[in-house]
Amino acid sequence: MITELCELGIKPSDIMTYEAFQNAMVVHAAIGGSTNALLHLPAIAHELEIDLPLEDFDRINRRVPFIADVQPSGRYTTQLVWFAGGVPALQQRLRGFLNLDVLTVTGRHLRKNLAQFRAARWGFEDFLCDYSLSSSDIIRPINRPLGSGSIAILRGNLAPEGAVVKYSSVSREMMQHTGTVAVFNSEEEAVSAVKRGRIGRRSVIVIRYEGPKGSGMPEMLRITEMISLDEKLRKSLVLITDGRFSGGTQGPCIGHVSPEASDGGPIALVENDDIVDVNIPERSLNVVGVQGKRLRSNEVRRIFEERKKGWKPLTRKRAGVRKRFSEGAKPATSASLGAFVE
Repeated sequence: MITELCELGIKPSDIMTYEAFQNAMVVHAAIGGSTNALLHLPAIAHELEIDLPLEDFDRINRRVPFIADVQPSGRYTTQLVWFAGGVPALQQRLRGFLNLDVLTVTGRHLRKNLAQFRAARWGFEDFLCDYSLSSSDIIRPINRPLGSGSIAILRGNLAPEGAVVKYSSVSREMMQHTGTVAVFNSEEEAVSAVKRGRIGRRSVIVIRYEGPKGSGMPEMLRITEMISLDEKLRKSLVLITDGRFSGGTQGPCIGHVSPEASDGGPIALVENDDIVDVNIPERSLNVVGVQGKRLRSNEVRRIFEERKKGWKPLTRKRAGVRKRFSEGAKPATSASLGAFVE
């Protein structure tokens, strides 16, 4: 395939266009994809001098239906999605949302690829009969979606540059939540506190200094697994962090909070028993009180301005390649831009 593309004179930049990235966002929204896409896609696009702002993700997720009933947001495994036709079958359903004139790695445009897919009989769909399923059970018709999109961009006084949540994995009762905060400066501290039952009456965990410059932004797998595997925690506890998650994250986990703590963002100034309000439908993430007392927005702003005067960045040891994210000649950019290093 690579040889054929070279012979045709097709370069990666001919395939990875702005329209192609938009198509990727559409498919990502329809399958309930990982929040990591909001780091990887903008970082790749940056190498091609293409700008993919967070607003693009939010706009697409507001209009594209969530139709792939696949784990972890849905019920079925990726093997069954393959039997149902895989990504081509999904794209076929999403034709009205895709730019069909983009060039692909087949050397043909997407429109022709899908035409060939329709003309061929998918060889594995019959296996779904063994599960008493049809392809439309797994990749749903546009008029019978699981929901609208899967990813939201939240903004507010806690995340002026944005934060990310995969709401397709959030229960209905946790789409809006207000609670008091327990603050931790690393994932390890938070895991220890949850294990020991030291969260108490607090229902919002804030984990900071885990962003690109803070720790190199490793996946925070342990704390998210603890939340997702505990039915009580999934329905009562919100996790907010400037770090990132794995693709299997479930529950109300809000990540990529920007600016990150190491840049002196508002998340660095949050204290225990502050009150945070999360409203996913309204796309908002705000501190609405301090020391257990609700306050007006201007009062919260004034208190945070005072806290900022006494703030000092946390110093921590970083190993291996993670050092480049904070100690290189050009530190990593914000997670809102893709957390890339020049």
